[in-house]
Amino acid sequence: MIRFEELTKTYGQFTAVNRLSLTIPAGEVFGFLGPNGAGKTTTIRMMMGILVPGGGRVLVDGLDCHSERAEVQRRVGYLPDNPIFYDYLRGREILQFVAEMHGYQRREAADRARQTMADFALQEAADEFAVNYSLGMRKKLGLACALVHEPKVLILDEPMNGLDPRASRDLQDRLREIAAHGTTIFLSTHLLDIAERICGRIGIIHHGELVATGTTATIKQQVSAAADASLEDAFLEITAEA
Repeated sequence: MIRFEELTKTYGQFTAVNRLSLTIPAGEVFGFLGPNGAGKTTTIRMMMGILVPGGGRVLVDGLDCHSERAEVQRRVGYLPDNPIFYDYLRGREILQFVAEMHGYQRREAADRARQTMADFALQEAADEFAVNYSLGMRKKLGLACALVHEPKVLILDEPMNGLDPRASRDLQDRLREIAAHGTTIFLSTHLLDIAERICGRIGIIHHGELVATGTTATIKQQVSAAADASLEDAFLEITAEA
């Protein structure tokens, strides 16, 4: 469902992403981990067609994310790290607008907006202006926007930031349910415990290069044979500076 082919992005002499090659099958929850500045967000922005690759390409459902950007976005739901909304639209208006942009007629878009707001426990804030939403509410509204058109692929950049423990647990359960119905999830996060809990496989990027990929058990075994080795220990070892 997602295929990276030697994907590269440079800024002058600096290489942000270096020949990234990776395949993610349909229905997998894939965790994309790395230190700050490792290239995670740059990779995601190339997936969404926001940045132009310097080399290689990334395909979603067989479509080139750069040259076929519009068609890719019909199949993808995207949650950026810091979702931005029109502050003086109400939550339900934002969600209905997104649904209409994905081709739903106004009445159906309104119904989908209403149902999705309820799914994310935002119905009491449906008529509140987005400027008054808390960070956690904005994150939930952003995820609702990403899911309102039932995408084949969900791309999430730090989706748990700003969520309280209960909202975080609810979101994890929802992501498992979505993946069980065949949606492919590409999840960038700094929260290693959440990655270990919900991701079938993870990849670790460091200085723009994919330095490890596999199940959490496989990656932990790369650095330690101890039965109690943690993903945090493995991550710190793999990304240690010389």
